[in-house]
Amino acid sequence: MSERLTVMAVHAHPDDEVLNTGGVFARYAEEGIRTVLVTCTNGEQGDGPEGVKPGAPGHDPAAVAAQRLGELRASAALLEIEHLELLGYQDSGMDGWDANADPHAFANAPVAAAAGELAALIEKYRPQVIVTYDENGGYGHPDHIQAHRITVAATESTGIPAKLYYAVVPREATQEMFAAAKAGGMDMGDFEPPADFGTPMAEITTVVDVAGYTRRKVKALEAHGSQGDSGFFLGMPEPIQDLILGTEYFVRHYNRIADAPDQETDLFAGLR
Repeated sequence: MSERLTVMAVHAHPDDEVLNTGGVFARYAEEGIRTVLVTCTNGEQGDGPEGVKPGAPGHDPAAVAAQRLGELRASAALLEIEHLELLGYQDSGMDGWDANADPHAFANAPVAAAAGELAALIEKYRPQVIVTYDENGGYGHPDHIQAHRITVAATESTGIPAKLYYAVVPREATQEMFAAAKAGGMDMGDFEPPADFGTPMAEITTVVDVAGYTRRKVKALEAHGSQGDSGFFLGMPEPIQDLILGTEYFVRHYNRIADAPDQETDLFAGLR
């Protein structure tokens, strides 16, 4: 393919593409940048019909995967993602679940083999910018951590991307979000984010304004309607949704562009 400006995000599951990268996908698509989403698993460990949980009677992993992949395609269309690539690995489930031990689970795939599949896609699309998770997968999910591992390995082996970013949640903004949600009358129960949840703003290198795309992100979340986790955000008043979804945050892991600024408002800073 040509050397057209291209961003690739490597995510673990159907629906992961929305919260932290849905805005940059939609924004950059409108700017004429080629957008590529790589989804590593089929989401078998998601909720089944009527919210049936994995391992519970009536939970059919194959049927759940089929539904979630259909939702993923709908979400990708809403975010104007130009190319959707599926690695097709089996969902490993949350940390500590029995599914973690399945030899076919993504988290147990040989890193070199999975990274080789991703490297072939990097060779195909030749993205200048790649986005994935940090070394903890954001919150310790085995599939997110594995996505991090294979992305780092694939970018290093190909040497193609000029920049590699980790999509992160800012610690201070998360605390503000929960305070705003409570002030807005949302029932948060007993949940409070741990004091060390998220990435301190001092470590965040790139803050991208995607305020013009919050309604599209909400629609993309709605497309993943089978997953109850989306309901938390969809139940919020619009002003709070806009507060949460209108900015996306990244830590630049490496940069091969000499004149890219230390603090950025654009993943393509120094590239155009």
